Amino acid sequence: MGSPYFAVPILEALARHYQLVGVVTQPDRPAGRSRNLAPPAVKVAALRLGIPVMQPEKIRLPAAMTQLQAWAPDLIVVAAFGQILRPAVLDLPRFGCINVHGSLLPRGRGAAPIQAAILNGDEKTGITVMKMDPGVDTGPILSQRALPIAPGDTSGSLFARMAPLGAELLIENLPRYLSGNLVPQPQPEAGATYAPMLKKEDGILDFNQPASALERRVRAMNPWPGAFFEWHGQPLKVHKGHCASELTAMIQLAGKRLIYDGLPAIYGGDNTMLVLDEVQPAGKKSLPGKAFLAGARDWSITNNGE
Repeated sequence: MGSPYFAVPILEALARHYQLVGVVTQPDRPAGRSRNLAPPAVKVAALRLGIPVMQPEKIRLPAAMTQLQAWAPDLIVVAAFGQILRPAVLDLPRFGCINVHGSLLPRGRGAAPIQAAILNGDEKTGITVMKMDPGVDTGPILSQRALPIAPGDTSGSLFARMAPLGAELLIENLPRYLSGNLVPQPQPEAGATYAPMLKKEDGILDFNQPASALERRVRAMNPWPGAFFEWHGQPLKVHKGHCASELTAMIQLAGKRLIYDGLPAIYGGDNTMLVLDEVQPAGKKSLPGKAFLAGARDWSITNNGE
């Protein structure tokens, strides 16, 4: 059970080592500017591998449960599936349900742990393989492996590095779990945090925050939902930025636009600047900050970020 690219290496690794009776993924959804229906990455991979696919709106629906029971799995592996599993599903396989989760639990429980790690300025994250229980990522742990977060990492680049790590950790530990030689250990409650599902408004840049927090939000929201602020009544997406500072008078400059080293920049709440290296105006393609300035001659005229 999985949906985005993060789950694809896990699916492929399982297919090399075990007999897969079926794949459950999210329904096709509108995507891109055309809003045409697009299949989840896991569906594409499953069809390429010749594995039956089911795409229920809710896994608890009777038709979906009937299909699950017909497949009669010994084990269900879950990776970024996007739906809550109820006890009827958790208790169906004789070996239960195993989740490959993108954080070092109990830190980062929930739907968006990779983005949360960047937002919080964590120096590392990792993969946890756990046996699922009815709680939200509260089940006992089989194995964990840490991964450093590089200064320039986006959620997209972290996803790309963590996906094969998740597959590797799962395949290493499944044989011992299935043989009974690896017993899941309860999670500690100390240090537990929650990373809820992202919404589009999570991408809004609030220039009352320090520039360092704004820069982390730019990286955390890349590729989705994208960090943005309002410019001439339209959202201006920021795909890449960096922090800069210079000596200033002790006055409040939050939200003041300026040109810094030939690039558009905006002061944050701590009088340091978020310099915009790559932006995307509404309805247009992404472009370097310097190219954006060529068509935004009023960038540094006013102080209010309109």
